[in-house]
Formats: sequence, structure tokens, C-alpha cells
Amino acid sequence: MRRALTLAVLATCAVLPALAQVADLRSKTEFRVCADPAAVPMSSQDGKGFENRIAQLFAEKLGVPVAYTWFPQGPGFIRKTLRAGLCDVVIGYAQGDEMVQNTNHYYTSAYGIVTRNDSPLASVEALDDPALGGHPIGVVAGTPPASNLARAGLAKNMRGWDLFVDRRVEDPVGDMLAQVKSGELAAAVIWGPLAGPLVKQDPELQFTPLLKESGGPRMFYRITMGVRLGEQEWKRELNSLIRRHQDEIDAILRDAGVPLLDDYGRL
Repeated sequence: MRRALTLAVLATCAVLPALAQVADLRSKTEFRVCADPAAVPMSSQDGKGFENRIAQLFAEKLGVPVAYTWFPQGPGFIRKTLRAGLCDVVIGYAQGDEMVQNTNHYYTSAYGIVTRNDSPLASVEALDDPALGGHPIGVVAGTPPASNLARAGLAKNMRGWDLFVDRRVEDPVGDMLAQVKSGELAAAVIWGPLAGPLVKQDPELQFTPLLKESGGPRMFYRITMGVRLGEQEWKRELNSLIRRHQDEIDAILRDAGVPLLDDYGRL
């Protein structure tokens, strides 16, 4: 019993310095952001993405400059940026992922269906709508709507794009939107923060949030900021910034064209 207690104390003592070192990684002189250099319209190396604008807002409130670590958002992104101590925050991260510690969510959005305005599918609001049958539909493989399309018996209609790509050389969302516009695809099902701002710029296309799904994976998700595990003080500071500047964040998102929902997935 005594030996077990001793080992437990030693283990605790070994962990505490490690946690202290993690807390010390956060820069006090820069707002260090981990970001994809080509995840348009969310983040881009030219600083025009809406996540870039939110990063700039937070840096101004903290009184420090923004500094980026650029890395394609796919396998290894968190390990080679945030966990490596090269940066301190990921501006957009889905709530619940165990790779990071999530702040409070600062917006909720949804997947939706993109069609031409003049398409016979323009009134479709759910993936089990019989009107979708027989039409080619673009979707990113491995995303929740791909499961719902298959569940609706539309697997043979799906035209898939890879989930993890280097967006500096591939553009799945741009490709899908171009094919919807040309008629090669009848529709595409895309994450709202990616599709919404791009559709806003094209009067021939429309985006309809998928809020009426009857089953399968949910289509709406809360988005947080991601920080390193154990950095409680930093998370609390970001939570305070989110709370105090939510109206300014919302204004950035709305101006960009991001479809915003309430916490329960309602417009």
C-alpha cells in the first residue's frame, strides 16, 4: 500500500512540471495563430479570410501583433504546430475534438446544399428529398452529409472529393461550386463557413442550410478556438475575449457570409 502511494506521488510530481512547461509556451508578446495558408474563405496567407479578421481583432484587444505558423490543415496539423509550441491558438476548431482544449464556442453553423438559383433542386431542404434522386451530387468524402446521402439511397449519385488535401494545390470546394454552376453537378453539400462566403459572391448560386434532416449525423456544429491541453489560464482569457466581443465577431462572420445558427441549430 505504501509503495503504491509513493508511486502515485512520484507520478504526480512528474506531471506537474510538464503542465507548468505547457503553460509557459504561450507568447505574451504576440498573438500566435496556427492556420492553413489556403483554407479560403476561412484563412489565407494574404490575411483576407474571416478567421484572419477574428485573429486581428483579438490581437488588437490584447495589444500585440498577430504572428502566424502556416501549415496545411490535415493529418499532423495540430502535432506540428500547436503541440510543437510554434503557435498558441487555432481560430476555428469543432467543439469536442480531443486533440485540443476547446474554448467556449463563438459560433454555430451547418452543412448545406448549394444549387443554382434556377435549378429544379433549388427548393430542396433535406437530403432525403426524392427530388435529389438521379442527379449527380458533390460531397466531401468522410463528412456527415456523405453518410446522410448514403442513408437516403443516393450513394450512386455521389461525386466525392477528398477530406484532407493541401489546399495550396487542390481546391475541393471551389471545384464543386464551379461544377454546380456549369451544370456538371446538380448540387453540392458543403460545410456552411466554406460555402456561404463563396456563394455570397456568386449571384447564380444559393446555399440552403440542412436543418430538416430526419436522421443520421447532425448537420450543425459549434465552433470554438483550440488551445493546448492544460493551458487553463489562456483558455479563460480567450473565453473572456469571446464573451466581451461576441457582437464584433458576429459582425465579421455575417459580413463574410457565414451562415449562423443559434446553439440549437436554428436560423
